[in-house]
Amino acid sequence: MTAPAARYAAYAGLLVLGALVGAAGALVQAAWFPLGLLLALLATFALFYGGMRATGTQVGLAAAGGGWLLAVILLSFGRPEGDGIFGGGLGELIFLFGGMAAAVICATVSRLPSPAP
Repeated sequence: MTAPAARYAAYAGLLVLGALVGAAGALVQAAWFPLGLLLALLATFALFYGGMRATGTQVGLAAAGGGWLLAVILLSFGRPEGDGIFGGGLGELIFLFGGMAAAVICATVSRLPSPAP
């Protein structure tokens, strides 16, 4: 596989992984409220920072963040019958805004210099 193709495959993988972490975080934060919310936010932060460090670019962070945001937004809509993942409580808002804050923090954090060969 060529270098650009591998990079695009990594971005696609981070997009899918972001969607999975967003869906899992939406379920965990509501199930085990105080610790589940902390676990979901830590996983979100780790995904964003790890995506940026693994690819070495901000696009890795954007791919993971895009997948996460897509999953969280789609799960917040609910169904016409009234069923939904998010009930509209404080934990859901903290998860949504905390995840967005984690993306902003990861995007603005200064990069560590690469080690000398």
